[in-house]
Amino acid sequence: MILIKSLKKIRNVYLVKIKYRRYSIGKGFSAGIRVRLWAKSTLCIGKNFYIGRDSFIETDCIIGDNVIFGNRVAIVGKFDHHFQQIGTPIRLASSIREDNYSWKGLGLITKIGNDVWIGYGSTILQGVSINEGAIIAAGSVVTKDVESYTIYAGNPAKKIRDRFEFKKDLEDHRKLLQK
Repeated sequence: MILIKSLKKIRNVYLVKIKYRRYSIGKGFSAGIRVRLWAKSTLCIGKNFYIGRDSFIETDCIIGDNVIFGNRVAIVGKFDHHFQQIGTPIRLASSIREDNYSWKGLGLITKIGNDVWIGYGSTILQGVSINEGAIIAAGSVVTKDVESYTIYAGNPAKKIRDRFEFKKDLEDHRKLLQK
């Protein structure tokens, strides 16, 4: 068990310091197997971030502290391929990964606040903001901004309830996090 923990720690250091060194990744980064990260210009990940196996980020993104992604979570672009390029099949159209790409999607940044949990198999679209303390239920597709301290579910994801049942619990939670 100690050997496995040591190997995981070494692997996470390798990912942060070597494989994903062009991105800003805070302390406490931990990734499951087969995780992929890619951003055209901006990928900034806060402290104590966990990304589950088979998950990937393929767009510009800013992620806060103490965030957890379940397995198979995807953050993907809306305009990764110029699907309106006249006379060109989508498969051959210009894509956002190309240096000379000049269509929609450039400059859109997905933002995920502190203390967020994104459940298994969820997909988050480029340019969306998931605000502090929110929870995204498993299998959801997030196409619009998510309010702070709420729970969203579905396809497309909609608010199903507040995270805390009582306002005082939310206030106490926020106070304790500030210490």
